[in-house]
Amino acid sequence: QVQLVESGGGLVQVGGSLRLSCAASGRTFSMYRMGWFRQAPGKEREFVARISWSPGSTYYADSVKGRFTVSRDNAKNTVYLQMNSLKPEDTAVYYCAAAVRQFGDYDYWGQGTQVTVSS
Repeated sequence: QVQLVESGGGLVQVGGSLRLSCAASGRTFSMYRMGWFRQAPGKEREFVARISWSPGSTYYADSVKGRFTVSRDNAKNTVYLQMNSLKPEDTAVYYCAAAVRQFGDYDYWGQGTQVTVSS
């Protein structure tokens, strides 16, 4: 089992920045990739970004490309999502997830952290 705990959410003004963290514990050696997802009120959960545990390749949704950066600290078993130039449409609950395979569904999910961008 892998446990994931997100932190770093909050209220920020348009154009501001936040950094989310996702701390992993348990069988972290089994993780292949980590992802960030978000869900806004009344909308389905959507993919935001992902990073492979090694060698750290990344991939982003078009809506956040150039504004968000995903990174990881293997020694701390932590993945980060640096969010810059935030927009009201970025308001959502953000979840991190872990997968033990290169492709397919994510196996483990965190509890989520709220990000609110005010105008």
